[in-house]
Amino acid sequence: MFDVGLGEMLVLVVLALVIFGDKLPQAAGQAGRALRQLRQMANSAKADLQEGLGPEFKDFDVADLNPKTFVRKHLLEDHDDDVRSSGGGSGGLFDDEPSYAAAAAGGLEYGERPPYDNEAT
Repeated sequence: MFDVGLGEMLVLVVLALVIFGDKLPQAAGQAGRALRQLRQMANSAKADLQEGLGPEFKDFDVADLNPKTFVRKHLLEDHDDDVRSSGGGSGGLFDDEPSYAAAAAGGLEYGERPPYDNEAT
């Protein structure tokens, strides 16, 4: 996460000793308490959000709202394995009509008609 070498770390320690002097343990304790309180506040806010959303969103994770995570989860992962393993079959009104699941699973073969929903038009 941080690209700090041994020499740079030594300089930071010396600066901390010069700046804080004998109050360095107290400053470190205060920083630790502040970090702990910040984590508790974040966890409390996350729990309140999940409680407010209700049982439908029990699997909701705030990290999914990060654009990188969202794209990776919804666009780059292969969710077609469920459809492919279910087999598909004819889901239309006529036997020669391809099902929506089959079209989503692997695309259309040459000469195969795409799915058509009469009620949608």
